[in-house]
Amino acid sequence: MYVILNAAMSIDGKISTRGNDSSFSSRKDWIRVHKLRSSVDGIVVGISTVLEDNPMLNVRFHSRGTKNPVRIIIDSKARIPLNSRIIRSSKKIHTIVGTTRNASTRKINSLKRAGVQVLFSGKRKVNIKKLFQQLEDLGLKSILVEGGGEINWSVLKIGLANELIVTISPVVVGGRNAKTLVEGDGISNIANGIKLKLTRTLINNDNEIVLFYKLR
Repeated sequence: MYVILNAAMSIDGKISTRGNDSSFSSRKDWIRVHKLRSSVDGIVVGISTVLEDNPMLNVRFHSRGTKNPVRIIIDSKARIPLNSRIIRSSKKIHTIVGTTRNASTRKINSLKRAGVQVLFSGKRKVNIKKLFQQLEDLGLKSILVEGGGEINWSVLKIGLANELIVTISPVVVGGRNAKTLVEGDGISNIANGIKLKLTRTLINNDNEIVLFYKLR
């Protein structure tokens, strides 16, 4: 499976403000992202992204008739609202919730009735490595991870990512409680950091920079 991490952030590394505003990308960059979405088999986000942004995770700004990728939500406790845009459209767009046996059976049954495919991995927290293996077994050969920081850390830490694409918006937002590109436990020594290789750069609107990295 080929895994791409894609995110937009401020110059100071924030993927959302302290008020959970994550609208860093320009329209030109959104067009790039939706073209990227149309090229993969599945899109992965964490439950925090769904709760904060209520996204659709479909393909727009691209040619008509383009097939939407499978939407995969990592949600250990099955907290995703039944009235969210993703669940309301799950009978039209293939949607998977990756959860655990610790999640409410009643909620799981409600999700299934809404047309959601449910995959179980892990006891109290989703085992991302096992979930990605399940996705590959279902025939998904390429995955786009669209955050947030905890999911990004998990995917990078266990070596699942092949590529990282970061759009840097020309703005500083600050905030000790604002979410960063990669969170989790992190590392204690720079020497042990996850190494990447810059392969390409793209400048949008004379201000916005898109950096393309491969994992070494």
